Amino acid sequence: MREIVKLGIILLVITAVAGLVLGYTNDMTQGIIQQRAMEETIEAMGALLPEADDFQGIEDENVFTDELIVEAYEGTKEGTTVGYAVKVAPQGYGGRVELLVGMSDEGRITGVKIGDHSETPGLGSKIADAAFVNQFLDKGTEDAFIITKGGEAGDEYIEAISGATVSSKAVVDGVNAARSVFEEVLKNR
Repeated sequence: MREIVKLGIILLVITAVAGLVLGYTNDMTQGIIQQRAMEETIEAMGALLPEADDFQGIEDENVFTDELIVEAYEGTKEGTTVGYAVKVAPQGYGGRVELLVGMSDEGRITGVKIGDHSETPGLGSKIADAAFVNQFLDKGTEDAFIITKGGEAGDEYIEAISGATVSSKAVVDGVNAARSVFEEVLKNR
């Protein structure tokens, strides 16, 4: 009986020490992880709005009425607004798909950058390919985009990736959420 208690105490001490070490490591790396994520976001915003020399986070609660909107930034050059970058996280096939949508102050899509996602490798992950995201380039923000499988013509149509319709629709939903917040709130600031 004493042997079992002794082993239990040893196990308790080992797990307590391991838990403390893991907690300390998590605390020490949390800031670095957040800093790197912010650096990646700034780099992506710079690629989406290359004419901007500064980005400021937008705190306006009207921007965040859609649950897909995660963050919003105003891109400026010498104090003048040149566009906006909106981070959204729609639901894809394998989970949330994080993407950043750039829009010029004239209401044109300047680009879409796919961030973290858990889509199926080789299929749903093709949402990050230039062939898919470049379909949004220089399209207007006035009308919602529609996912299509048949190659319909028109600026509002986005061709889905074959076999990855859910993932494709997630990106279109995210871009539509960003486009909508631009049309309803941001362009009137």
